[in-house]
Amino acid sequence: MTADKQLMMKELPKTERPREKMLEKGVHALSNAELLAILLRTGTKNLPVNRLAEQLLAKYQLTGLGGISPQELSKTSGIGLVKAVTVVAGIELGRRLSQKDPGERPVIRSPQDAANLMMGELRYQAKEHFIALLLSTKNHVIARAIISVGSLNASIVHPRELFREAISYSAAAIVLVHNHPSGDPTPSQEDISLTKQLVEAGNLLNISILDHVIIGDGKYVSFKEKGII
Repeated sequence: MTADKQLMMKELPKTERPREKMLEKGVHALSNAELLAILLRTGTKNLPVNRLAEQLLAKYQLTGLGGISPQELSKTSGIGLVKAVTVVAGIELGRRLSQKDPGERPVIRSPQDAANLMMGELRYQAKEHFIALLLSTKNHVIARAIISVGSLNASIVHPRELFREAISYSAAAIVLVHNHPSGDPTPSQEDISLTKQLVEAGNLLNISILDHVIIGDGKYVSFKEKGII
């Protein structure tokens, strides 16, 4: 047993160690940090695995981890590339499992549908989250792809990241969604310019951008309703 593993084993009572806790109480008894700790397996000399998991969640939040690459995650102290790949693979597997039943997939028929779907997740975020709702030919949501997580008032979005996700899921169309941490969903000029750029790129790939919905605090703005796209 390595020193790192010994550290993890000594840090917690046996009944509270994530693996033992899962076996005794079931997977639903574990917190997000405990589930992440199982994927990480070990901490570092000075940081037990449970603390490392808590720090990752504090830094990225659960939704942020859903869109991070192994290369980016591995830049975190205590996270090597092997651990990063394991975490990203585990999160992706969970995301695919959650999308396994097409009959339960939400349908986007209007901007209100998109706003209702994402309002609870985005309205209180402290950073901008730029998310693509990837749709089938019948407008069922195939996946919700986190394209970027930005700073307090900015989100960096590259067309290649968006359409790589769309192509990987064979999406027929996309509804863009992002939040304004200020609570005011009024589009900025940067929002409008970016949207037009993404619409043009989508036209070249024959993947339609149906709408861009900005989420505020209990309210939203639809580019489609505003006639911007």
